[in-house]
Amino acid sequence: MPSEDLFAPEPSATAANLQPLADRLRPKSVADVVGQDHILGPEGSLTLMLARGSLTSLILWGPPGTGKTTIARLIAGENLHFTQISAVFSGVADLKRVFDDATKLKRAGRATLLFVDEIHRFNRAQQDAFLPVVEAGTIILIGATTENPSFALNGALLSRCQVLVLRRLDDAAMEQLLARAESEAGASLPLDIQARATLRAMADGDGRALLNLAEQLFALPDASPLDSDQLAQLLSRRAALYDKDREEHYNLISALHKSLRGSDADAALYWFARMLAGGEDPRYIARRITRFASEDIGLADPQALVQTLAAWEAYERLGSPEGEVCLAQAVVYLATAPKSNATYKAINAANRAAKETGSLMPPAHILNAPTKLMKNLGYGAGYEYDHDTEAAFSGQNYFPEGMGRPDFYRPVERGFERDIAKRLAYWAKLRETGA
Repeated sequence: MPSEDLFAPEPSATAANLQPLADRLRPKSVADVVGQDHILGPEGSLTLMLARGSLTSLILWGPPGTGKTTIARLIAGENLHFTQISAVFSGVADLKRVFDDATKLKRAGRATLLFVDEIHRFNRAQQDAFLPVVEAGTIILIGATTENPSFALNGALLSRCQVLVLRRLDDAAMEQLLARAESEAGASLPLDIQARATLRAMADGDGRALLNLAEQLFALPDASPLDSDQLAQLLSRRAALYDKDREEHYNLISALHKSLRGSDADAALYWFARMLAGGEDPRYIARRITRFASEDIGLADPQALVQTLAAWEAYERLGSPEGEVCLAQAVVYLATAPKSNATYKAINAANRAAKETGSLMPPAHILNAPTKLMKNLGYGAGYEYDHDTEAAFSGQNYFPEGMGRPDFYRPVERGFERDIAKRLAYWAKLRETGA
């Protein structure tokens, strides 16, 4: 018969040392929260709100591991009844129970702070359930989300809350956490200076991830300092924050597009690499830079589109990772090419004109006349064959009768469009003189 205490912990295994390091180091006061001085510093928005005693419902928006849960707990303090639920595991019935309890506490003179983690995962009907209790002051709602509230939350709920943006922890904040971890552990991390910097980079701005990695290092039996290569072999590198169907996806493609437009090849290559590191499909990038070739370069460099399509085709033939070099070549070409959005602006203007003018017929002289009736109606009458004119330019009107001649395409004085501008000016002069 097994002993009753066969599975009992060793005397040294206390509840404290079984508790994860990140939990043991959870701040005990608002002043202990790192990396969020813009809202918790002396002039921070949340600091001033608490000083005025005017706490309102909040949405805490920021990346993982930036302190959203901790801040909510600290705000509650001893004055508010703190209740926490997760939108991942809770439904309408759970909300009803929380609201009923909050109503009873309100009658007893105590307010409830409800912290909802991953609040964006509630559907619209569930989010609507918060409206009456927030409106009536039955609860103070603190919602945490990693998603852009503009897209993830109902407008009605969002209008009743103040959004506070939490920032990804910077290098200085991460080092503060490592110093606290060493103080808590009573030991230094077995890392050289460069490996210590590598560890901070591996956590990618996530304080919780950093402390979890540090905890693994404290548990090593061999305390000899590791260099960066040894650290990388020991710990799996944390994937960069990137969700291909969420906001970060659009943030990075926007950064790539604007770096290309700004003719910064180095920045464009960086964002290109960031997207690949996050697992983006290179074909998506190929589609976007192909669009860029026409939208932001156009005829300033007609080879831009050719180069981009060639890079895409090369990627399809080579696959990853070899084909990614071809896409990188296209990125550099686009960044260093002369820029013009004249074609992009021209088609937008033409689209507007097409909608405004409806079903205006082309002028009769440019219509084909395959039947006798159509000839009798004047189709094709007076058409001048441009190749038969001296300058291969007749200057005839090709717009509907009664429609003034618009000026959609306006080439810039850069790249190949400089030559196009001269050509258009020459034709405009011939048109005016009737030559």
